[in-house]
Amino acid sequence: MKNILSKYFDYRTDEKGNSYLEVHLRGMPLLRMAATNKGTAFTEQERIELGLDGLLPPHVVDLEQQLKRLYHNYQGQPDALAKYQFLRSLQDRSEVAFYALVERHIEEMMPIIYTPTVGKAVQQYSQMYQAPRGVTVTENNMNRLDAVMENYPSGDVRMIVATDSSAILGIGDQGHGGLAICIGKLALYTAGCGVSPFHTLPVNLDVGTDRKELLEDPFYLGVHDKRLKGERYFALVDKFVDAVQKRWPKAVIQWEDFAKNVAFEVLERFKDRIPSFNDDIQGTGAVVLAGLLTACHRKGERLRDQRVAVVGAGAGGVGVARAIRDGMIREGLTPEEARRQLYVLDGSGLVIDGPGTDEYKRSVSQFEDICADWDIAGEKPQLTEVIEQGKPTVLLGLTGVSGLFSEAIVKAMAENAERPIIFPLSNPTANCEALPEDIIKWTNGKALVASGSPFADVVYNNNSYPIGQGNNAFIFPGLGFAAIIGKCHCISDDMVLESAYALADYTAEHHADDGLIFPPIAELQNASVKVAARVLEKAIAEGCSPRKELEQEDLEAFVKARMWQPEYLPFVYSGKDIPL
Repeated sequence: MKNILSKYFDYRTDEKGNSYLEVHLRGMPLLRMAATNKGTAFTEQERIELGLDGLLPPHVVDLEQQLKRLYHNYQGQPDALAKYQFLRSLQDRSEVAFYALVERHIEEMMPIIYTPTVGKAVQQYSQMYQAPRGVTVTENNMNRLDAVMENYPSGDVRMIVATDSSAILGIGDQGHGGLAICIGKLALYTAGCGVSPFHTLPVNLDVGTDRKELLEDPFYLGVHDKRLKGERYFALVDKFVDAVQKRWPKAVIQWEDFAKNVAFEVLERFKDRIPSFNDDIQGTGAVVLAGLLTACHRKGERLRDQRVAVVGAGAGGVGVARAIRDGMIREGLTPEEARRQLYVLDGSGLVIDGPGTDEYKRSVSQFEDICADWDIAGEKPQLTEVIEQGKPTVLLGLTGVSGLFSEAIVKAMAENAERPIIFPLSNPTANCEALPEDIIKWTNGKALVASGSPFADVVYNNNSYPIGQGNNAFIFPGLGFAAIIGKCHCISDDMVLESAYALADYTAEHHADDGLIFPPIAELQNASVKVAARVLEKAIAEGCSPRKELEQEDLEAFVKARMWQPEYLPFVYSGKDIPL
């Protein structure tokens, strides 16, 4: 990926094959642009040549020395939100230093730059606002989008994360603050799989907000109107996609945190028009499927033999149910057989096929005859009744309802299987359906547990139980990077499904004996390389990628060779100063 901000600098290679940056700026502008600021790491010769002499502290330090100082300052921050703000400020000052620091401390910092801390940052986005990042699309500027996109300095965007902020994590409609989610996701694309940050773009489709406290807040920075709906809403999204294709024809879009009433329609509307996927539907589905495959392997059983209760029928819940259905079909079940082993529950109880069922739920709804002879108190079976009479062996929570999985429910699950699989997946942490330590205790250590938010290992009866984090970051960076380097014209359902099996295979290969359901976050890059290589292989085989010349390549090596590295390059002045 070359010439990423060619107005201001170009990547070059000398006759010996060494990379350097040819810059078209001198003086203070170099220090004000996050893409070019090396701070105290500018050498004495660079300072003289680039008009920086006397503008920096005299002592020249390298990146490693900078990182030691930055990490010391990071550790001195008083709380998680202050650490988040520290890292965001660093990102806005120096992209290279930010990513180098995060990569070295990914396990410690991912809960800061992403869940759970990013949820607080979203809620306080307007109050904490310091510097612009990304692009905001509104009804007011939607007819000027060609000019809006030209305002963004990168001429070669490859990965876009776009949100309308209608369903942020478990905290709902957050208006303009949802942009923080896109920024955090793109940071994980870079730290997790080496996508160049200078080829990425966070986008807020600010269609308004229905949250009263935001509309009444004089400091709220977003559009102070009710949310667009219907034709006006889709007219805006259509114009956004058109403008992206015109300005950046190689871009991939990740749709992020769209409410269920539009998430599925947006995905279907654009998936064949531009390479795109919905992380809440497909990324969540893939990572949970990967965890289930690993848990089944731990028990010496197959996915196709499980009965699965998915509690929560929003974008994430239905996405998980679809992924499990597809996994069961891959293992030999018919679509009907797979559906009969899935119990999806929404706020009114078990989702049953019929005229009143929402269209997006139909593919995972239960057949009416399945519960015809059940003894139920109301019109539809509720969670306790499903567990007692459907006898699921797997219980998955995607509701955002804290404490929903009570002791009675967990113990009922333990009656259905010697080792029940129970994943309380809602985040942030305060929305988790049950604490892992309680699930372990209530099942006498027999349950296989993973969560959506990070939790420490549980110690029970002198035994330690690792709690894996089913974080979408194990899926979307590799999936997106494969689409980029594969020059994919679409992202198929089979490509997404392959990412789940790749992650499960990585876990089996590297953690066969330590009881982990998901790898440690510290291994995010290694796992992402595996995912990217397998997805790329599937894309080539399916024809979604035109890169047939890669069929005989070592695809993991191919992926690694194209990962951006956070390192300072030597600077050389071009002699042609470009005004900012």
